[in-house]
Amino acid sequence: MKINNTLICCFAIAFALTANSQDNWIPLFDGKSLTGWKASENQESFKVEDGSIVCSGNRSHLFYVGKDGQASFRNFEFSADVLTKPGANSGIYILTRFQEDGWPTNGFEIQINNTYQGDANYKELKKTGSLYGIRNIYKQLVNDNEWFNVKIKVQDNNITVWVNDIKVVDYSELELPDGYDVNKLNPGTFALQCHDPKSTVFYRNLKVKPLPSSEPSTVSKRIKADEIDAEIIRLASENFPLIDFHSHLKGGLTLEELLEHSRKTGIAYGVAANCGLGFAITNDATLLNFFASISNQPVFVAMQAEGREWTKLFSKEAISKFDYIFTDAMTFFDESGKRIRLWINDEVQIKDKQKFMDMYVERIVSILENEPIDIYANATFLPEAIASEYDKLWTEERIRRVVGAAVSHNVAIEINDRYKIPSAKFIKIAKQAGAKFSFGTNNGGKNDIGRLEYCIKMVKECNLTWKDMFMPPSKNKR
Repeated sequence: MKINNTLICCFAIAFALTANSQDNWIPLFDGKSLTGWKASENQESFKVEDGSIVCSGNRSHLFYVGKDGQASFRNFEFSADVLTKPGANSGIYILTRFQEDGWPTNGFEIQINNTYQGDANYKELKKTGSLYGIRNIYKQLVNDNEWFNVKIKVQDNNITVWVNDIKVVDYSELELPDGYDVNKLNPGTFALQCHDPKSTVFYRNLKVKPLPSSEPSTVSKRIKADEIDAEIIRLASENFPLIDFHSHLKGGLTLEELLEHSRKTGIAYGVAANCGLGFAITNDATLLNFFASISNQPVFVAMQAEGREWTKLFSKEAISKFDYIFTDAMTFFDESGKRIRLWINDEVQIKDKQKFMDMYVERIVSILENEPIDIYANATFLPEAIASEYDKLWTEERIRRVVGAAVSHNVAIEINDRYKIPSAKFIKIAKQAGAKFSFGTNNGGKNDIGRLEYCIKMVKECNLTWKDMFMPPSKNKR
């Protein structure tokens, strides 16, 4: 009987893959050599050491090409174990194609960066797990010098990313308006990035599991993006930190619902607890319980310091665990010693608007000068009785007093989506003075999280860039 040699070869390959894979996973790296991989410029930047691919040297990209040089994938799960050295920057490219030099122009990059800072001209804000420039992760989730896992799933129009089994990205391909552009999900291969000579990253256990395609009609159907969706993509591509630093798990909103909203919209979050007299958190024990409940999740963890007594309620050691601290000037003592909460109409009695404003500005400045905060929230809020006269009462002199105190004490000014404050006039004056800004909603529940519409409007109107924006200080600085 004559046996077809081609058929024997196919059976042999299939047997080899089955023997070396589990649950249909196909290994991409044999742990000993770069067989099946092809480097672009500076090929010496990649080597195999102790069962790992080591990326260290001048810029280069290592593409998986397979035995025939034509490797291509469309629907799949990909997994790799990664270890970064301090200050390292790298990336895992998917759906890409080999190119001789430069940064790959096809496909998508999953960022690998735990502590890389960039330089004076460009501070890299995107952390490990980011779908680079499309859905950015701003909080460091894993540490240098420790192995962690990155899993990526591409199915039809969707890219999902996990870091150590924490889902961080769930991006569905968008149909963008004219004038906006982003790569499409086309078939391609994988690549590992060597970013620069100071970056050293190790990869091991690289494997892929091909997935079946859905119906063609499902694959070709993209979500029609509106202007806000498109602006979120544009800002993400420009290194602009789209973070709502002022969100609360209240009004029925759960952490998982907030994270799902974050993955859907591309807006990251900082979750704050209300800490102070009259609130549930009034001491170190309750404060640290809140911190422990969400500190291992892909959100920043914050204190919203309430009232002027908060500095006496919590220790410096407990406060130092939080990513940032913010407060507002909506609670203070008036000239008669009465405690006022500006959002409660019955507690606010204004006989002379100008005198009230002068007193109010003095209270704001005192908070900025004396309380150890990172953000001044609900900035320029006015009580209902005088809110309609905002532009008249917030004179340029008053604005400059508040801005000057914020800048001199390194306190960022919140642009609040819920109250649509401060005004563009205030923001422009603050920007010119060198102030930093943050975004916040101060949501009352799950129905008013939104998409930072007012904040994004102010970005365009006031010409804000990533350099104008607040980012939490590192732990050692705090």
